[in-house]
Amino acid sequence: MVLMSSQSVLTQKLLLLISSGIAMGFFATSAHATPTVFGYVMEVQMTPAVCLFDNQGSKKRKCLEGYSLNITGLYPETTTRECQTNSSAVLSPLQAKVVARVMPDEHARRQLWAEIGGCVPMSASQYFRNVINYAERLKIPADLTSSENKTAQLHSLRGQFQRLNPGLPASGLRFSCRTHRQTNILTEVKVCYKPNGQYKGCAENIQENCPNSFAIKGSY
Repeated sequence: MVLMSSQSVLTQKLLLLISSGIAMGFFATSAHATPTVFGYVMEVQMTPAVCLFDNQGSKKRKCLEGYSLNITGLYPETTTRECQTNSSAVLSPLQAKVVARVMPDEHARRQLWAEIGGCVPMSASQYFRNVINYAERLKIPADLTSSENKTAQLHSLRGQFQRLNPGLPASGLRFSCRTHRQTNILTEVKVCYKPNGQYKGCAENIQENCPNSFAIKGSY
């Protein structure tokens, strides 16, 4: 511009997607042929908000260095759960430095690739290059990178994303919030893509839970 970055969180995401017959592949095997990818979902975290909710987050690089946003991953939509790979996630020093701008945790990057690499038709280097390309192409409303706390309206924020990103449908965004001291705070934005990188509407099972009005935590 992960967080309960444990495998249990990846499992929860997978089960949610499987419920409608479209699965973001997260699990076992690289022995099978690469499954068909129907699209991708990029998860953009609001770093200050996520660090607020993560008791150990303050020790992570993205929290210590004041990131306003970070990318959790670009998850493939497939019809299989078997996506684990043993292929290397090691990047060149130059590429690793570029990727760290939006995915600062190297361990999380390697874990992500190990869980989904078997379901994407590309190498780790190509995959993370796509992550960078998608992240750079996505224009972010100013309120999401402000140093000040803001109050946002769901409809208005969705409209700002659409104006900044031609071709992005209203249904191509999903906003996630969590509650802190009776205040709903934006923690994540999901953006849905076709396999060729064009925007598309998100699948029905990829839901959002933000109310009409919520807070955006400023960067620290």
